[in-house]
Amino acid sequence: MSETPILSINNIEALYGGVIQALNGVTLNVNKGEVVSLLGANGAGKTTTLKACSRLLEAERGHVTKGVIELNGQDIAQYNGYEMVKHGVVQVLEGRHIFAHLSVEDNLLTGSFIQNMSRAETKRSLEYVYELFPRIKDRRKNPGGLCSGGEQQMIAVGRALMSKPTLILLDEPSMGLAPQFIEQIFEIVKRLNEEEGVSFLVSEQNAMVALRYASVGYVIDNGRVVKKGLAKELLESSDVAEMYLGGGKDAVSFDGVKYYHRRRPCFV
Repeated sequence: MSETPILSINNIEALYGGVIQALNGVTLNVNKGEVVSLLGANGAGKTTTLKACSRLLEAERGHVTKGVIELNGQDIAQYNGYEMVKHGVVQVLEGRHIFAHLSVEDNLLTGSFIQNMSRAETKRSLEYVYELFPRIKDRRKNPGGLCSGGEQQMIAVGRALMSKPTLILLDEPSMGLAPQFIEQIFEIVKRLNEEEGVSFLVSEQNAMVALRYASVGYVIDNGRVVKKGLAKELLESSDVAEMYLGGGKDAVSFDGVKYYHRRRPCFV
């Protein structure tokens, strides 16, 4: 691997609207050829971190107010979102933001426009995406909005691949998906990483799945990185198990309980 990380986030702070602090001293690296998992609960700062890296944060009145983010050693403050894609960094947004009224194939083709590819290059890229996701090939003429959630996630990832990325920022890929789709998406991440050398920074709440496919993991909480390490070590960590699986020593067993009261919703 190269000594210079493909992506380096150094002690960044981020505010929304100039007053709401979302990140407070986040530092992490993604080396070339790595799959890095960014773990944390909803609202911990994962999406903000990814949008800071893709330069999409400003579209939501957010700003990095301290620290620096570098792409291949260059400060990305000089780039906008369009230029980040031109430089090979693509974010797949949480929630599968596709064009519902366009066909599956037209959705995919929108990813190729920014790189000004020839017709032959576009055709090869499209065939590669269909090889990865044969399910959406069968639906290529259907409106994207009529596809299932898992299929829409495949479309979103496929569209990102059409722009020839070197780094994909994948935000909550498992959200709302059936288990078989989750495994398919992460198997594609593994394949792209191993065969094409694409690096990934994956934001995920499903720690057990994310860490199985990652080489390195970071845990973020309240806008701070609170734990980092090799993915294998984090999988075996009692802290991570307690955080995500409730496996602490004070965990209460409900074995044998037959009747339950409806729990009042908790808003946090």
